[in-house]
This record gives sequence, C-alpha cells and structure tokens, in this order.
Amino acid sequence: MRHGRAAKLAAIVSLAGLLVAACGDDESSSDTTAAAGGTETTAAAGGSDTTAAAGGDTGAGLAVDVASCTAPEGAKVKLQLQWVTQAQFAGYFAAVDQGFYEKAGLDVEIVEGGVDIPPQKTLASGAVDFAISWVPKALAEREAGAKVTNIAQVFQRSGTLQVSFKDKNITSAADFKGKKIGNWGFGNEYEIFAALSKAGLDPASDVTLLQQNFDMNGLLSGEIDAAEAMTYNEYAQVLEAINPDTGALYQPEDLNVVSYEDEGVGMLQDAIWADETRLSDPAYCGQAVAFVKASLEGWAYCRDNAQACADIVVAKGSKLGATHQLWQMNEVNKLIWPAEGGVGVIDTAAWDRTVEIASGTKNLDGATVLTKAPDATSWTNDIVNEAVKLLTADGVDVNGSSFAPIEVTLTEGGA
Repeated sequence: MRHGRAAKLAAIVSLAGLLVAACGDDESSSDTTAAAGGTETTAAAGGSDTTAAAGGDTGAGLAVDVASCTAPEGAKVKLQLQWVTQAQFAGYFAAVDQGFYEKAGLDVEIVEGGVDIPPQKTLASGAVDFAISWVPKALAEREAGAKVTNIAQVFQRSGTLQVSFKDKNITSAADFKGKKIGNWGFGNEYEIFAALSKAGLDPASDVTLLQQNFDMNGLLSGEIDAAEAMTYNEYAQVLEAINPDTGALYQPEDLNVVSYEDEGVGMLQDAIWADETRLSDPAYCGQAVAFVKASLEGWAYCRDNAQACADIVVAKGSKLGATHQLWQMNEVNKLIWPAEGGVGVIDTAAWDRTVEIASGTKNLDGATVLTKAPDATSWTNDIVNEAVKLLTADGVDVNGSSFAPIEVTLTEGGA
C-alpha cells in the first residue's frame, strides 16, 4: 500500500508515537530472479471443532445464525479497500472478473482506499457494506465505538519485514541496538516495538527510531539502517533498484531481512470486516456469506493463476508495473496459502497474539493500539465456516496444501 518509487524522501524525523490509521502496501520490480523475500511460515489457520473441509476453529466469537441467512439475488454491495488497486486485493478483483460475485447473487462495487480513508471507519459509517483492514487498526476503531466484526481472516501470516544491507549485520531484532530503524507509523510500527521489547531493547535509548516514507529511499540513501517493508511491496522496490557498485539490480544476497512473523510478533493483517449491527439481518447475513464465499473463491483462483490475477489488476488501472504486480501476487499468496484450517478461518491463537501485542506493546509515548481486550463480538468464524463448507461442496480447494510459490523475475522499476 505505498507509492514508494514516485515519492521523494521527506525529512527523517524522530517517531513521537503516531496513532492508528489506515495502511496497506503495493510493490515494485527488478531484473533479478528471486523466490521472494519474507516469511514462508506455514501456520495453521484454524483449529479443531470441525473438519478443514467444513471450516476451522469455531472458538467463541460472535454467534451468527447462518441457517436463517437469505441468499442474495443481485444485491448491490460496496467493498472498501484499504489502499489503491494492486495485487494485495487481487482476489476481490478476480471475483468480479471471473463472475464469482455474480454467481453468488451479488453486484459488487470495489472502492479504492487511501492514507486518509480508514476502511474500518468507512464501514462503520454505513457508506460501504464490507471493508478490508488490518486487525489492530479495525480493533482500535472498534474500541472507539465502531461496531465492525472480522468475518474472514484472509492473510493468515504477517508480511512485515525490516530490510537492511548486509554490511549493517542486522539479522534479528536484537541487532537493532544502536541502529537507525525506520517505520511508517500510523499503527504499522507496533510489530517493531513488540520485537524490540521481546529482544530486551529500550526503544527510547537502544535504537534511533526514524519516521519513514512509504518507500525505500531512506534505506537506499543510507539515512536508515533498516527500513520497514512488506514482503509484497517495499522489499521488491529495493530489488528493482540499481546497485551503484555493480551497475546491476540489487540481489537478495545483498540484503538481510528480519521477518516479524519469524520473530514471533507478527500481527494479523488483511481481513474482511462486516457491520456487526447488521449481521442479525437475514438479508445482510446472506450477503456476508455470499461475499466471503465468492471472495475466497477469487483468492483460490489467484493461488492457481498468479499471472492471470496480476494481469487483471494491471487491467483495472494499477499504477504499478506488471512485474511488480506479479511479485506482489506471488508474495500475497504466501500469506494466504496453505490454509490448513480453511482459507479465511480465524486462527484463535494468532488472534489472541495480535490482541496481546496491540494491548501490551507501548510506543515512545507510552500509548498502545488498544487499551483493553476487544469483546467477543469483534470476530466470528460462523460466516467463513459456512462459506468454506459451500466452497468445498463446489469442489474448490480451500486448503491449498499443495501450493508452491512461483519465481518472479523483477525488472528495473517494476515495469
């Protein structure tokens, strides 16, 4: 969710503790053939009470009577993205392009986001019917009074990294000591603070925290020792840049990557959110089941057709280049697949970890994302379990156990 290459590096300033707002990511490309940076952690996405084919962990959560939901017939609904058109949201665009929403009885309008358009707030206002948002950001809005509920956890792993050049010798969060660490703020910094805390480092004295633009210019110029990045965007931006020492593109072996998922402090990111106050309405509940089912079918399509989905996003008007979008599609697939408990099912252990970090990790001002644990109605697996059951009946692979990422050849600037 970032316009990295086009933006000029602003003055680097000390982080004073920014409040939660909107976020996301895009990408770039280069001439290097890399299997993609970031985590390949295979985390179980769901639990126990039902089989994987019928959905995963039921947990506690909001109880939704899916048996009373009514099937939509051409219902017009709006989806609010958390950023602009790019492969981060390819599954939704594919669901439109491939007719999955139409087959499910929906007429879906996808609304682009921006840094000043928090999707969870747009949803809470009633302007849209569903929204894509990172879990900590939506929960913060919920704590402020917005009745939004997570109905499908699409990204089951964190894609946040800290990227540095090899000569900085930063291979774990413990190596941040004495270094200049970049971060975007707006609620994106809490994995960094959690990693510092876990490593026994004081963010006020052991590191120099620098507010980073949504690009990698600070890293490339040497003003930042380790820059925040998403696997599917900013990491690729470095690999799409020319190494002045060689005249060729930077290679993965030129870099060290710290994955917050691997550090044990990854927080849940892109999820589908619904309006809790409307879920008791059989018509809206039916739209929610249909929307999640068709969206997840879109993501299954993108898992099996990465190039086609990258092309769909480019055709929809993304300002990012074609190879960058393919990289992004490949990396996003890694955050979703495999999904052992069923795609989109909320893993309660990952949920609890996210809540714990959001409630207990303080920034430089002593503020946390959440001041208390969210109530049980902030999430539900009832809708996604029903969607997974319907997809399984249709013969859709909801687990992706055989998923394997592709190799993407990046080009300068991601063209």
